[in-house]
Amino acid sequence: MTSDAIASAFQAACLAELDALKPGNVHRHAESVEPAVSDFERSAAAAAPAISAQGLTVGQRIEEAVRATRAAVSHNTNLGIVLLAAPLAQAALTATNGSLRLSLAEVLAALTVDDARCAYRAIRMAEPGGLGNAPEHDVATDPSTTLLDAMRAAATRDRIAWNYANGFVDIFDLGLNWREGGIIRWGDVPSVATYIYLGFLAHVPDTLIERKFGPHVAAEVLDEARPIESGLAQCHDPKEMMRPLIAFDASLRERGLNPGTSADLTVATLFAGTLAGA
Repeated sequence: MTSDAIASAFQAACLAELDALKPGNVHRHAESVEPAVSDFERSAAAAAPAISAQGLTVGQRIEEAVRATRAAVSHNTNLGIVLLAAPLAQAALTATNGSLRLSLAEVLAALTVDDARCAYRAIRMAEPGGLGNAPEHDVATDPSTTLLDAMRAAATRDRIAWNYANGFVDIFDLGLNWREGGIIRWGDVPSVATYIYLGFLAHVPDTLIERKFGPHVAAEVLDEARPIESGLAQCHDPKEMMRPLIAFDASLRERGLNPGTSADLTVATLFAGTLAGA
């Protein structure tokens, strides 16, 4: 797959996620959201060249994409997206067997200490909220292990790290199935991204909420999302669910709860869907 096609797929995934009504997260349907939707649009455009460039390692893609994003918007808008997208892009660029998933497994197994150093610098540059300190392989230190081993060590407290350690199972076994089901049911519409997002929110505790507010709050949000996700899955017209979606969105915002990890997984699913289809 060409670099231009991967860059286009990355930007399209980022913009499609913004078009979807995602309760608690940034989207075009919300009023007076900070950060603004335009910040995420600029971030997608800024990060795309590094995500898709020929000749970079996974770690270099991550670091360069975050550096470009910081120059464009001066705050963290897409660290999780970049962490998930970089190995997917690498897999699409290097695939020789026609399978994005098999190629990704090879990419993850080949991650190096240098990849970890680049990723750590990117994380420090992005300054994500709720990061805290880690008992081992803390990002404030210089890593001495591969990026994959560092992600394995963080897997119990971060779902993006968990996906590195588990071959992006959430994307391939959950997200892409929700994407396919939504497209079959409604066509390629923004509600498909809402469906993917709610799927993650209803089945996987959001680790950004968990780190900031604790596992009990993350579990509460998961329980609240389940009936809405179920209702959307069963409706013939997504507009039927606008009222409960808007109400859930308002409720999460009032409590300051942003399911950012679920949004990151949604973008990665949309990106992987295009890459796998190509």
